[in-house]
Amino acid sequence: MFGGYGIYRKDVFFGIIFKGRLYFRTGPRTRKAYVSRGMKPFMPSARMTSKTYYEVPADVLEDRETVRAWALQAADR
Repeated sequence: MFGGYGIYRKDVFFGIIFKGRLYFRTGPRTRKAYVSRGMKPFMPSARMTSKTYYEVPADVLEDRETVRAWALQAADR
């Protein structure tokens, strides 16, 4: 669909790996944490931008427990 990989927890699609970057699904509660760190939304092409999936910050990726917590938030419906 977008040339990347989808990440699921059970039947919930919550993450995307695209061109070496990780994006998590966001919502009204979580999006601010991404935007305040300067993270950009998922943009598979110049004409298509998702306002739901945002790149995960590097410092989050560096800490196993933090990235796990962010992933669980992204997978929570």
